[in-house]
Amino acid sequence: MPHIEVLDQVTIDKIAAGEVIERPASIVKELVENAIDAGASSVTVEIKDGGISLIRIMDNGCGIEHEEVRSAFLRHSTSKIRSVEDIAHISSLGFRGEALSSIAAVTQTELITKTPDAELGTRYVIEGGKEISLEETGAPNGTTFLVRQLFYNVPARRKFLKTPTTEAGHIQDLLIHLSLSHPEVAFVFLSNGQEKLRTSGNGNLKDVIYRVYGREIAANLLDIDYGKGGLRISGYLGKPVITRGNRNFENFFVNGRYVKSPMISKSLEDAYRDFTMQHKFPFAVLHFHVDGEQIDVNVHPTKMELRFQRQQEVYNTVFEGVHRRLLEPELIQKAEVPDPAATKEDAASERKPDPVQKESPFLLKPKAVSSETPAPAAPREEVRDEDYFIRKMRERVTAYHERSSSAEVSSRSGIYRPQKQEERIRETVKGAAEQLNLFEENFLKREVRAEYKLIGQVFDTYWLVQYQDSLYIIDQHAAHERVLYERTLKGMKTREFTSQYLSPPIILSLSMQEAQLLEENMDRFTRIGFEIEPFGGEEYAVRAVPDNLFGIARKELLMEMIDDLAGGINTSMTPELIDEKVASMSCKAAVKGNSRLSAAEVDALIGELLTLDNPYHCPHGRPTIIAMTKRELEKKFKRIV
Repeated sequence: MPHIEVLDQVTIDKIAAGEVIERPASIVKELVENAIDAGASSVTVEIKDGGISLIRIMDNGCGIEHEEVRSAFLRHSTSKIRSVEDIAHISSLGFRGEALSSIAAVTQTELITKTPDAELGTRYVIEGGKEISLEETGAPNGTTFLVRQLFYNVPARRKFLKTPTTEAGHIQDLLIHLSLSHPEVAFVFLSNGQEKLRTSGNGNLKDVIYRVYGREIAANLLDIDYGKGGLRISGYLGKPVITRGNRNFENFFVNGRYVKSPMISKSLEDAYRDFTMQHKFPFAVLHFHVDGEQIDVNVHPTKMELRFQRQQEVYNTVFEGVHRRLLEPELIQKAEVPDPAATKEDAASERKPDPVQKESPFLLKPKAVSSETPAPAAPREEVRDEDYFIRKMRERVTAYHERSSSAEVSSRSGIYRPQKQEERIRETVKGAAEQLNLFEENFLKREVRAEYKLIGQVFDTYWLVQYQDSLYIIDQHAAHERVLYERTLKGMKTREFTSQYLSPPIILSLSMQEAQLLEENMDRFTRIGFEIEPFGGEEYAVRAVPDNLFGIARKELLMEMIDDLAGGINTSMTPELIDEKVASMSCKAAVKGNSRLSAAEVDALIGELLTLDNPYHCPHGRPTIIAMTKRELEKKFKRIV
């Protein structure tokens, strides 16, 4: 058997470094936290190539004494604690003493530091754990680290790093959390020479939130300051109007350290449950102040996880404090006043009813479905007469495009293609009449269509259909979701789509990671009818949307799409699965429950639904149609036993 041998120090250091340094953001975290612990009021972080080739971190902290520079790079050397008892009262961000030795083991590191009372500073160069030089040099007070070529001597680790944009996004996300946890520190972040983040360091947390998340979120905040049982909570809660589609906007800090806590997340979300829709998550920046003896921060090398000694008490305090704060203000959303031009156009449409406004939402309708009382149901003969139906639809679509301004609708680049419109209308109408043999009972089979009866609508949501000895109940929202989903997915594969231009465009302010996500999947958005282009910095202008989203396309909906995509895409997803995720966004345009539809609209919906591969469930798994036989009804009424 192999002999047991003690590893050499270089190998030991590389293995230990692998536990602490996962990516460039790990280095930034350790060094910036050290800067904060050193009393810095200003920290500048500059990276190139996502931090893979260069990380430069400058602070104005207390610096390191010349005699202690070498010791700082030894494993388990620290100025934060002296014995194990100190861990229970630790208030600094770092204390293990592994950071500098781990960084130096897998990079080419240069340190320039100077204490306020020293005449000269110190320059120290160490590469792969081996000292290169130690000398005096002129330098300002504070510390500067230059870290080059991460994992240059561990190629097996280097090849697993992500793209520079992805790594830069992780660093930006880290610095956002550090700036929110320490508003008294001025942060500057530069990536490849471009400024990505700047905070003032004036100590005002709300100012940092404004800098990071923008005006809209900063204008919809509720301050919180609540204490109970030795735990105090301070910070800001977002009003329900700014909830998001994932947990990325839940920020928790315990004694100044950013942490992830499923327990705190659950307590926060439970407190918001009566104020938000299902599957929506709140915005929060919460600081927790607690005695160090009540928590264990020595759980994980990254110190991002911790344990509370009294978990249930913390849960109860968070829930009580947040829920009470949400009950205090009047959270009625303010109505948005449209601009004069839109008001004038809306008034004109009310004076002169436009046939396009009453058109079926399932057949190329460019406007959102109205919740008002619909037009009387069309005669069934009109639905059966294919040519007549197509001709009427063609006239109405043409009328819409003729009355739209050039800023709203463009015929360039095939955006409005009359022949394609007619083909799609004809294909959909044929689907309502011909592709009907999907149920085992041959529901709506063409040769027996005369026996089919559309009974009516109940609760403005469900349609009742009788065929032979069965009653079918169709959920109009779930059915429309399935139709839009498969229509969009097919359009992405065949590149057949129509778009509607927006005037003015919708401007999206994205984080670095959200912008990267959008760029990586831009072709998929383009394939279903979006036209999105950079608008400077991390902002993007949405100039056109798919026709089925026109009329409901708002900034909130588009940000929800980005959130949904961020919540589902990971490295294991195939391009096909990503396409399906993007296609599922079209479900946002589905007609909702409590909206009355005409018989003609439902005929068209059922016709297209039954041409699909899976007409029985919406993209989220809910059934579109349920059935009950005459025999089952008679048993319920005790007519038979």
